[in-house]
Amino acid sequence: MSAIRVYRAELHIHTVLSPCAEVEMIPPLIIQEATDLGVNLLGITDHNASANVESVMIAAKGSGIHVLPGIELQTQEEVHLLCLFDTLDQLREMQKHVDQNMPDLKNRPDYFGEQFVVDSTGDFVCREEKLLLTSCSLTIKEACRHVNDLGGLLIPAHVDRQAFGLLPVLGLIPDELSDAVAFEVSRHINPLKAAEVFPQLVDKTLIQSGDVHRLEEFLGVNYIRIEKPCILELRKALLKSDGRLFEISNPNL
Repeated sequence: MSAIRVYRAELHIHTVLSPCAEVEMIPPLIIQEATDLGVNLLGITDHNASANVESVMIAAKGSGIHVLPGIELQTQEEVHLLCLFDTLDQLREMQKHVDQNMPDLKNRPDYFGEQFVVDSTGDFVCREEKLLLTSCSLTIKEACRHVNDLGGLLIPAHVDRQAFGLLPVLGLIPDELSDAVAFEVSRHINPLKAAEVFPQLVDKTLIQSGDVHRLEEFLGVNYIRIEKPCILELRKALLKSDGRLFEISNPNL
């Protein structure tokens, strides 16, 4: 049996592939910032895309930081969902579902921002020409099915936010998310306050992420007590089962 250890997690991080992210969000700087802050479990979750995930994973080698491959999906309902996986193969299968359901729209860098694919050193590889800041035609229900079928973990993102947040957009937690193991609140609200403002969150496990679009937005307030950094163990921690634990510790809130 492996020893249980505590991981400090930031599970919602964007790279320069997301047009709303700063140019500093390249793999080596992401890993350096996490190292400096003592954050050792990362979720890389670009908007509707995942081409930079492997580069961040390569940049993390030898750092003691584990990277969960992921994507931030914008559903047909205009709700953002974090989709996290153990392997790149799982993520690639999810990306296929997303690509098949994306509208055929071209990015306008002058309006939305550049969408850069980079290597593990941060060097330019190519531009993603398809517009990423838009909704795909996958519904929440369909997204849940695909993520679950692939063995991933789905967490509704920044559920308190007016833009693309589950509760302001829909006003409720739909049946397909009723058994979600966690809901993410934004950096702008105390998790306890979130449960007061949104009664739907009472008795729900809440994580808090920086939704990191620039290096200064790392929070790293999620502390996860698990045997190893994987989806199964993370799920157990969020459910507080089998001796695994999860808590938010943010002295600034």
